[in-house]
Amino acid sequence: MLQQDHVLILVIIAGTIILLTLGIFIIGFLFFYQRKHNKHLTEKQILQSHFQQTLLQAQLEIREQTMQTIGADLHDNIGQLLSLTSLTLNSVKLEDVEKAQQKIDAALDLTVRSIKEMRLLGKLLQGEQLIGLGLGEAIRHEISWIEKSGQYTVNYEIEGEQPVQKNPDKDLILFRVLQEILNNIIKHSKAREISIKLGYSDVGITLQVIDNGTGFDVTNLPGDQKGMGLLNIQKRAEIVGGTFFIQSQPGEGTCIEIFIPYP
Repeated sequence: MLQQDHVLILVIIAGTIILLTLGIFIIGFLFFYQRKHNKHLTEKQILQSHFQQTLLQAQLEIREQTMQTIGADLHDNIGQLLSLTSLTLNSVKLEDVEKAQQKIDAALDLTVRSIKEMRLLGKLLQGEQLIGLGLGEAIRHEISWIEKSGQYTVNYEIEGEQPVQKNPDKDLILFRVLQEILNNIIKHSKAREISIKLGYSDVGITLQVIDNGTGFDVTNLPGDQKGMGLLNIQKRAEIVGGTFFIQSQPGEGTCIEIFIPYP
């Protein structure tokens, strides 16, 4: 009888220990899960905050670049056309009817060209609306301004079909990344040919930009990479869950490829 009581006590103690251990395990698991969940929520909030900051910065930069483009075009292109129109009209001599008519026709042609340029500037002011029409159309419009300089041959290709469901925020960030790449080409590469490929797939968008410029040693860049703005481009790709790849050699041009999941 005493032995049975002893066994019963041992069973009760063992059961109690097991229950306590299980309880501690469950409490520990719940604590760990809650902590991990809270950490995940915090990281998600931080990522969302970074994304919103990047988005706002991209919007501001696009507007700033738009104003710079408009200012340059008003000065270098439309201003020149209007000056030529004024000079042409001032040189008209009514006593020579034939020559006068030729100059008036030339002035009318210059006026029509000026109006067309003003309409293009009007579209440029609607940058966000262009992006609303799709990234492909926004890129096409951006290329038109580069080609107007007459210094670059731009080949533009779109592969795949634009997704029915769009993501204007990602489009805007990727469009700004393209503007940065093109600015770097214009400022640093001494290129004359630029190839741009926009590829749509079931999982995302790939943007590839290749130039035939001077190139550089990718393995020997300055620590901050500010000269080419590559670090900024990489961060913007990563903030939308994308990847950034660059290939370049001195004298062999540069290839930059960015992939982002979409939508």
